[in-house]
Amino acid sequence: MLLFDFYAFLILINKPMKKFSLILFSALFVSIAIFVSCNSSKNEETILKGKATIIVDESIFPIVEDAQAVFESRYDAKLTLLPKSENEAILELANQKAKIIVLSRKLNKEENKIFEQKKIVPRETPFGSDAIVFIKNKSVQDTLIDLQDVTDFMKGKKNKIKGLVFDNPNSSTVRYMDSLAGLSEIPKTGVYSFKTSEEVINYVHSNPGLVGIVGYNWLTQPYPKMQDIVNNISILSVKNNKDNKFYFPSQDNIATKKYPLARDLFIINCQGYEGLGMGFSSFISGEIGQRIILKSGLVPFKMPSRKIITRKQIEE
Repeated sequence: MLLFDFYAFLILINKPMKKFSLILFSALFVSIAIFVSCNSSKNEETILKGKATIIVDESIFPIVEDAQAVFESRYDAKLTLLPKSENEAILELANQKAKIIVLSRKLNKEENKIFEQKKIVPRETPFGSDAIVFIKNKSVQDTLIDLQDVTDFMKGKKNKIKGLVFDNPNSSTVRYMDSLAGLSEIPKTGVYSFKTSEEVINYVHSNPGLVGIVGYNWLTQPYPKMQDIVNNISILSVKNNKDNKFYFPSQDNIATKKYPLARDLFIINCQGYEGLGMGFSSFISGEIGQRIILKSGLVPFKMPSRKIITRKQIEE
């Protein structure tokens, strides 16, 4: 307002200055417009700047959280991660309540049809491989388990398994095991379900003899508050029915798929523009992100390069 009053005053006291005043005002107006534009652009989202919410399959939450911490430390970005079950994540993406999700699988044909009808093209970026693992209290000496025994128990057949503990009825681990057993839902007898992987680990720790089913990354890099409990948990080697050998979920066995419960991880981005969905996908599937995956004990989608120091460099 003061700027306009000043301009009017110049015109009244000195008409010859009218042309000069108009030029001065125009210059000031352009400067103000540029200033406002620059300030407003600070709030705009780009591939490396701004704010975004990402819904993450709870069974693979720790590894995504690791990547988030490094990404935010390098760029002017704030990612809000929300751990949810697989079904909840897909439902929110389909209803356009979420634009970016992280899953342990690709979208299936039925899900892709929903997005085709809405003229949305999801961008699926693979970034690593995890595994579903069976766990027991360390006081139980047996460290081997036959996958056939697990699926038989889920079908109601009695065997040496005393009980199974799942994270969530809508989780990716339940969906995976149901598909192996040929079931549409988890059985009601001999099976316990909670809401989170952390609850599963705690329950198995407190109840020797029960078998817990969780994502491997919850055990490779446990939260500090969970370290003592995880130290008293055994990860079981699983029988691969193709060669009748037992395999521990090591990085090599996950990479070669000798461990029978390996699964691939994907970021699914439906933003439709060059935003943080694209930026974080490129980051976690790129050199730095793949090193984070490798260091975590999981398997990167692409093996990060090694920096080789030559003898000449050492001598210099």
